[in-house]
Formats: sequence, structure tokens, C-alpha cells
Amino acid sequence: MKKDRKWFDIVCGTLVFIALVLVANKAWGYDENGGRYCLAQNIYFEAGNQPFSGKVAVANVTMNRVDDLQFPNEICDVVYQTKEWRTSWTGEQIPARGQCQFRWFCDGKSDEPKDSVTWLESIRVADLILQENVIDITDGALYYHADYIPDPRWAVSEKTQKTVQIDTHIFYARKEFMC
Repeated sequence: MKKDRKWFDIVCGTLVFIALVLVANKAWGYDENGGRYCLAQNIYFEAGNQPFSGKVAVANVTMNRVDDLQFPNEICDVVYQTKEWRTSWTGEQIPARGQCQFRWFCDGKSDEPKDSVTWLESIRVADLILQENVIDITDGALYYHADYIPDPRWAVSEKTQKTVQIDTHIFYARKEFMC
């Protein structure tokens, strides 16, 4: 009887493991280049070390850009937007360093998430944003920078105004759209 129970436990444990693997694979995104994946990637690399509100704010900026005529109208196009592409030594087209809207995309480092807990939280935030279950806590911000970086030219422009600071990120919107 104990032998049967042991086999039952092994079979159940194996089935649970397989189910978890399938669910985890689903969390990586259905399409590597889909909007959900791109948004989660941007949250992960831009705000992985931020609190939940910081992750939401970065996602808000990404989606505000999608809705703004000044930027591309697809999430991945916004996330991967760069001024210049160059050819690597392998012949692959890569973004030129320092020419991207989001620094992580053209920093020369791997764009594959390494920290699974932060990655899963980034996916969770992306899902909340895409399901429109979270309000825009940036008040329409299209830009942000870290507080340890001297104010970029656009941040001190007459056309932008600070909306909020969340942890180390300072967010800005265009004045013409401010209430």
C-alpha cells in the first residue's frame, strides 16, 4: 500500500512540474516580438530595480508614446526606436550606441532577462497595463530620466513640464497637454 502511495506521489509531482513548466513558458510571451513581450522587456530593463509604481510609470510612458503621433504606434516600435542602425562584425543590423529612446536597447549588452522574479513581475505589470487595469500615474508623461543624470536638454525645455518623481525616475509631459 505504501509502495502504491509513493508511485502516486511521484506521478502527481511529475504532473504538477509539467503544468508549472507549461505555465512558465506561457509567461515568457506568446510571440517574442509581440507587444506584451516588448513592454515587459522595457519594464524589466528600465525599471527592474524600481518599486511596483516605478514599473507602472515606465509602462505608462511607453503606452503614452504609442498613443502620441510623435512616436510609432506599435509597442515594439516605440521600445526599439533608434535614430541609427549599424552593421556589426557578424553582418547583423544593431542599434548604434547612444541612439535609442531607451538606453538598454543600445547599450551593447544582452537584451535577454536574467532575473526570473523581476521578469515575471515585469510581465505581470505589462499584463495589467495592456488590460487597462491601471491608471496613468505619470499624468501623460512621454519622457523620463534618472535623477542622478543631469537634466537632459528636453527636460529643461519650455515645452516640457515635470509631472512626478517615482523613486529615481523623474517624469515629464509636454506642456500643451497638461491640465
